[in-house]
Amino acid sequence: MLLCVSGFWVLPTEGAGTEGFSRNSSSSSSRSSSVNVGALFTYDSFIGRAAKLGIMVAIDDFNADQSILGGTKLNVVFHDSNCSGFVGTMEGTFHKLGLRYLDMRKEIVDMFSYGVALQVMENKVVAAIGPQSSEIGHIISHVANELHVPLLSFAATDPTLSSLQYPYFFRTTQNDYFQMNAIADFVSYCRWREVVAIFVDDEYGRNGISVLGDALAKKRAKISYKAAFTPGADNSSINDLLVSVNCMESRIFVVHVNPDSGLNIFSVAKSLGMMDSGYVWIATDWLLTALDSVEPVVDPKTMDLLRGVVAFRHYTPESNKKRRFKARWKNLRSKESSRSDDGFNSFALYAYDSVWLVARALDVFFREGNTVTFSNDPDLRKTNDSNIKFTALNVFNEGERFMQVIHEMNYTGLTGQIEFDSEKNRKNPAYDVLNIKSRGLHRVGYLSNHKGFSVEPPETLYSKPPNTSTEHQRLNEIIWPGKVTKPPRGWVFPDNGRPLKIGVPNRVSYKNYAYKDNNPLGFKGYCIDIFEAAVHLLPYPVPRTYILYGDGKRNPSYDNLLSQFAANNFDVAVGDVTIITNRTKFVDFTQPFMESRLVVVAPVKEAKSSPWSFLKPFTLEMWAVTGALFLFVGAIIWILKHRFNEEFRGPPRRQIITIFWGEHSELVGELTSRIEGMESLITSNEPIGVQDGTFAWKYLINELNIAPSRIIPLKDEEEYLSALQRGPRGGGVAAIANELPYIKALLSNSNCKFRTVGQEFTRTSWGFAFQRDSPLAVDMSTAILQLSEEGKLEKICKKWLTYSHECTMQISDTEDYQISVQSFWGLFLICGIVWFIALTLFCWKVFWQWQRLRPEEEDSDEVRTSEEAGPSRSGRSLKPAASFKDLIRVVDKREAEIKEILKQKSSKKLKASQSSAETT
Repeated sequence: MLLCVSGFWVLPTEGAGTEGFSRNSSSSSSRSSSVNVGALFTYDSFIGRAAKLGIMVAIDDFNADQSILGGTKLNVVFHDSNCSGFVGTMEGTFHKLGLRYLDMRKEIVDMFSYGVALQVMENKVVAAIGPQSSEIGHIISHVANELHVPLLSFAATDPTLSSLQYPYFFRTTQNDYFQMNAIADFVSYCRWREVVAIFVDDEYGRNGISVLGDALAKKRAKISYKAAFTPGADNSSINDLLVSVNCMESRIFVVHVNPDSGLNIFSVAKSLGMMDSGYVWIATDWLLTALDSVEPVVDPKTMDLLRGVVAFRHYTPESNKKRRFKARWKNLRSKESSRSDDGFNSFALYAYDSVWLVARALDVFFREGNTVTFSNDPDLRKTNDSNIKFTALNVFNEGERFMQVIHEMNYTGLTGQIEFDSEKNRKNPAYDVLNIKSRGLHRVGYLSNHKGFSVEPPETLYSKPPNTSTEHQRLNEIIWPGKVTKPPRGWVFPDNGRPLKIGVPNRVSYKNYAYKDNNPLGFKGYCIDIFEAAVHLLPYPVPRTYILYGDGKRNPSYDNLLSQFAANNFDVAVGDVTIITNRTKFVDFTQPFMESRLVVVAPVKEAKSSPWSFLKPFTLEMWAVTGALFLFVGAIIWILKHRFNEEFRGPPRRQIITIFWGEHSELVGELTSRIEGMESLITSNEPIGVQDGTFAWKYLINELNIAPSRIIPLKDEEEYLSALQRGPRGGGVAAIANELPYIKALLSNSNCKFRTVGQEFTRTSWGFAFQRDSPLAVDMSTAILQLSEEGKLEKICKKWLTYSHECTMQISDTEDYQISVQSFWGLFLICGIVWFIALTLFCWKVFWQWQRLRPEEEDSDEVRTSEEAGPSRSGRSLKPAASFKDLIRVVDKREAEIKEILKQKSSKKLKASQSSAETT
């Protein structure tokens, strides 16, 4: 294998720019007369042919510009980093020896790469441009680190080539890290969840796809299948690979391969019918590199083959310098090569800018007073066991400072702003998003880390604040394979004839949710009807078969049902499956189709009413305050009105009038239960019933810390009712914790003898469970929302979940009772006693007045005379009352008139007594 390395010493070396180079260990002047720069790339490749011409144009432009380096010549030493011929020979040799070539391929490439690196570094280069291969880039970066020589790669896009491991490595092109994140953004933009990655099995392909997987995971998507093929695989191998890929569910293919052989994939895919409608092909920058390299125009057959493909390309802004460069390209290419595939691509620009970056950095380096010197590395010693001349290798003494100068460069080149971040990657990465049509390439937008997807060029947005929010993303219309304008859904059922296996819980109780039937479908129920209605809204057929899960003797464990998904025993679970956090870790749920929550149901009894219930609304203190308030208000009214209203004037006894008034709030006769809710159950030691097979058992234990011994699983409604009626003392339960839909049925079937107590302590919902990341779950969620908006969910609910007795739920909130006399007879008794006393006093007073007003026979004439004499005072004569009619007249008299008559009568009697005394 050392032949691969030792052969370098007889390989021709091409130089450009100067005739010679001094090999002195140091320079006596501040500037060298010439400086060597190495260039490593594969000559016979799309990238290499464009890069070589780009570098030659850069050398011509640089040497013609005397303002840079002040006359110091830049000598570029070219080296071909392609060992494909030697590797092919080794493959045949290994085959003849019966050895596996693939087991040794990496070692062969590594040794070849070391040989290339050593051959370049022997020329005392201050920098190396290249390589284009990421695989070789890893090896050469080790040598660059050892010799302190900056390595500027215009084409090695492998994300694992990092400055942390290789501090002298600069990437003058874009990092595939950004490109893979751009593809993940595009997948998310189109709302796809799974992709299939087709890639070349080398460091470039593997590492790029690894980053893609991480980027997709951030968007809640994933790579469902990785299809790798060896470098240089023939069409037969590619055909076998694509046949296996076509059996997968996903129809989103991301192709990350080399530009020189990647078109074979689409040719084979076309023959397999994989370029028709329903398929999506996304290509990384390799495809546009291949297409851009073909001049003058791409073959119409090739464009027809690629119709509908979406491809990414490194974005380079338009400028006058770029246009002039492209105008010179055709003439320069015709002088150097007559090949039709030596066309212009973006790597020519990156190679051009890499040369100028070294030149400009050297100019700054020399202006600082630095010199170029080399010294022997004591670690590199000549060995007797190798033909490699390690003593010819020298360390660039000022390499670390030159590396810093390159890192600090900031200017505008053909590829845009050239500025490096802390990891020595180009700042402001951006990509063209192109759609291939029959007439050519069509740009649908741009992708940048400043704005995301946009139809405006990225450089026009840099002056604005960054904004990558979803609502601001925009691309023009894309024509997909099969001339489809609507984005494909991105997946199909695998082409193996297997229908969806739908697990249905074999319930013992509440079978109206899902049960086996003799209809063509084989099942009926509330959940089945909703699932079928949603499936019928999908724009594609869904082959499916329903399978019972459970023995039919007890309700099955729903957690165990969902655990069957991992073994592919079921694809979907249809039934009253509750959406809870632990389950979402293993399956995907659709949009909920019914709300549910855990509640507590307990026996209730009618509360006994007390005759003194009216006192309960107010405490003793409240009654005292209320009475004092009434007195205070009365006093204020007296102060304000006693001067103006005769009613408020007179002696104190008359004015002290206390008006008692009160109002009572409704005292409701109610149902009561000694269980007040889940809180009281937690603090007690009484048994609690739960429905067998549901999540309530684990919830009470794990979340509420209730002892498992207190939880009694009940299999059907008959057991629920019996356990509640017996109670804890009779071997039953104090209450049942269950989901609301079941409780509604229980209350109805028990003629409303039980009610819920306390507040609901969870809020959950029911949904259909699918295998993790199943794209069908998303479409079914959309269909369920449509059913809800159209009112069809409500109709299905009324069909299956209408009960004969609609019971109110909360006993303290929703019961409506009338106020009974029994609750207030104590108040009525007090009022009655007061009224009786007041009436008795009034009657006694009236009777006393009537007795005093009875005329004696001897005074009748006087009374009659007085009545006639004083009509103005009494209004009419008061005739002695000798009958009930006279009594009523006395009652109807004003108090003032009665008092006046009694006063007159008393006066007359006094006069009569005095007259009689005198006569006597």
